Amino acid sequence: MRSEGLFSYASMDMEEADVREPKMTHFLKDILRQPEELQRTIELLAGPNGAGRRALAAATAAVRGARHVYLTGIGSSWHAALNLSVLFHRRAHPVYLHDAAELLTFANFPQDSAMMVISRSGKSTEIVQLAGKARRAGVNVIGITNAPEGTLAKEAHHAIVVPIAFDYAISVNTYTTLALATGLLASSVTGSLDSALTASLSHSFAEAGRAIPRWQEQIAKSDWLAPRSITYFLARGSSLGSAYESRLMWEEGVKTPATAMGTGSFRHGPQEIVAKNVRFGIWIDGVKMREQDLAVARDLQKLGARVMLIGQRLPEDAGDFVFQLPPIPAEWQFLIDIIPAQLVAERLAGLSGVDCDTFRLSSFIVEDENGLLPKETGKETRSEIKARNSKREIRNSHSKKRTR
Repeated sequence: MRSEGLFSYASMDMEEADVREPKMTHFLKDILRQPEELQRTIELLAGPNGAGRRALAAATAAVRGARHVYLTGIGSSWHAALNLSVLFHRRAHPVYLHDAAELLTFANFPQDSAMMVISRSGKSTEIVQLAGKARRAGVNVIGITNAPEGTLAKEAHHAIVVPIAFDYAISVNTYTTLALATGLLASSVTGSLDSALTASLSHSFAEAGRAIPRWQEQIAKSDWLAPRSITYFLARGSSLGSAYESRLMWEEGVKTPATAMGTGSFRHGPQEIVAKNVRFGIWIDGVKMREQDLAVARDLQKLGARVMLIGQRLPEDAGDFVFQLPPIPAEWQFLIDIIPAQLVAERLAGLSGVDCDTFRLSSFIVEDENGLLPKETGKETRSEIKARNSKREIRNSHSKKRTR
């Protein structure tokens, strides 16, 4: 037998069968490099000789010195913010948590404010406009981004840049590395960042990397994956953003509608939709509300729904499909609990016969606020999509060479 990522192949007589190795998607390639990119981010910002330590210290001082603190992003970056707000609130350091488009359109900012803005490219139209609006209002802007050449990195008062190779299409490494970078900032602000924490996270990243083949085997055998199923994602606390990010992966990658919400909110009316074979993905916190949420999973199964669970130290029979996470501090679980969902999304896209590596309508960076289609022709041709993705693949290849 030989193994390559998710795929295993038996030795066969080539005269009996023409065996061709399935092409690994770019989405899967991005998922597989994730534990390594997370470790690089730890070393960059919190390692003894990390090049980003000074930027982290300056951003920490700016947030600590503000009376009003905002935390924002859009798209995947907003989902990261949903997770990260818990790191502030649990240590009695409240933040205003709002989507960047809403802040841009409907908010005015008081004196003595700081704003943490998360954006992979730093070029999205809402992010660029919001940073400018905040600066004009006297807000101290802290940009957390993957792109040193982006507008956010250039115009923020303080920029934390995590310069990784961009993902091919769906945000994978950009999502988790920016979540980690902002989490380290939150811990620094609240006085909880130390070598014990970073060592613990590094160990968890390594263990998550080792767990990926086992998770892939589970996925290959599971009948939870069913194309075009109704799917709900439920979570609490620092995993809430993981539920919302999974919904986005279903939309972008599987090309299938899904929805996400807090587990507590689901019990206040939405449970009326429960029916046979509706799919649920539920994240179980490492400490809080575990028994209550496992009870939700049991009741969903009794009602005929199919339940996928992701968490630490879970009973193997608690759901139809159970992902066991390696040990990680509970409030940091979001950094690795998204990985099983990413793997499921990639596999489900293949089963659904759709290409998770291309976007039909989405732009890689949204740089204007008008409509959904390109202005010139109303649509992007298939050849234009292919050319755009080819250029992105070449750019990522060059970026990887520079970071080695």
